[in-house]
Amino acid sequence: MTASTDGQVGDDAPLALQDPDYREAVIDLLGAIAYGEISAFERLAEDAKLAPSLEDKVAVASMAAREFGKVAGIHARIAELGADPFAAMAPFRGAIDRFHEHTAPSDWYEGLIKAYVGDALADDFYREIAAYLDATTRDLVVSSLEDSGHAAFVVDRVRAGIGADPRLGGRLALWGRRLMGEALTQAQRVAAERDALTALLAGGIDRPGLDLAAIGRMFARITERHAERMAELGLAH
Repeated sequence: MTASTDGQVGDDAPLALQDPDYREAVIDLLGAIAYGEISAFERLAEDAKLAPSLEDKVAVASMAAREFGKVAGIHARIAELGADPFAAMAPFRGAIDRFHEHTAPSDWYEGLIKAYVGDALADDFYREIAAYLDATTRDLVVSSLEDSGHAAFVVDRVRAGIGADPRLGGRLALWGRRLMGEALTQAQRVAAERDALTALLAGGIDRPGLDLAAIGRMFARITERHAERMAELGLAH
């Protein structure tokens, strides 16, 4: 796929990418993911300061570096589509920043839960949308959502913490529910403000769409996966 000098997608692009509404939606989606990765990097770098040991500090800092390493590929794809990566990210700063402001962790364990559960909620949503993208963009999105070492590390540390202090489990279970509530609230605000993303799920040229029942099932799957992660952490309360 190529982009001409005037910013239009080349003739060899898939039919869907020649639909300006679809392309706008893809640019929106990639902008949201890119800014989410940058925010994840910043947050993990801050969380590293809360680490109780040098080993934990290095582990979290390494996860932060991997998150930041994903941004370049997403920016390149946005540029291929004829858009400015920073302009594409800008509409999502408010919602993503508000989510982080409302869910600032108070300690090491809350930071771990947020890094694992909070990021996974967004990733699950993006994976669901990826099924309705052209192949090149879909593969990029899926690869950008690959685990950066969060899962095994977080599960090990959280389970060890609960083993040492069983009271910790109740507090972290509540924290996990709060993260989900805040994530859904911000996602709804973004969808309401970005018509292109909402229209993406409805289908278009050369693309299937989702009806309301299918969208409901999609969110049910996201909720189920959240519950599975909480159970894996020992927080199925």
